[in-house]
Amino acid sequence: MQPVQREEVLSIGEYEKIRPQFRARIIQEKKARRVQLSDILSAVFENRDTALLQIQEMLRTERITSETSILHEIETYNDLVPGPAQLKLTLFVEISDAAERERMLERLAGLEDNVALEVRGERFAAQAKDRAVEGYKRTTAVHYFTFQLSDAAVSALLEGAGANLLVTHPEHTAQVVLSAETLRALREDLS
Repeated sequence: MQPVQREEVLSIGEYEKIRPQFRARIIQEKKARRVQLSDILSAVFENRDTALLQIQEMLRTERITSETSILHEIETYNDLVPGPAQLKLTLFVEISDAAERERMLERLAGLEDNVALEVRGERFAAQAKDRAVEGYKRTTAVHYFTFQLSDAAVSALLEGAGANLLVTHPEHTAQVVLSAETLRALREDLS
């Protein structure tokens, strides 16, 4: 999957003209990509359209117009675009009560080392950029993961195999069989 290119990113004024239709299309697309893992964990499998939406919305929200800043946003959100034999996932810890959320983020320290995707019995650990801060004993509410799949797993998925998304943290476990709708979206990403 090709990363988002500068010429694809619209100015704020141009984006405003197409925003309702563009957002509606991507929000609909994200429904197939969203996975509810538990009462506090959800995830979205990302692709170039979801990354482009993030870029456009960030430029709009932050009123970013300088070319250097636009290029920075493109570079940042292109990390969400899967490369060959990859799937990208954003994982959210969703707890509305701030105090309870903070307690759970402390309990879930190391969550990033306990997420995996399983395809036909082959398990792929989630890979994340190291965002740890020395002496800081908690996880974050949002995680960005890459699953680097084997050729056999890619072939299996393209041929119709199922997949499971797993969280195996000692404080919170979850396992979800990906829906047919989600698997269809992931096959598009991998083909």
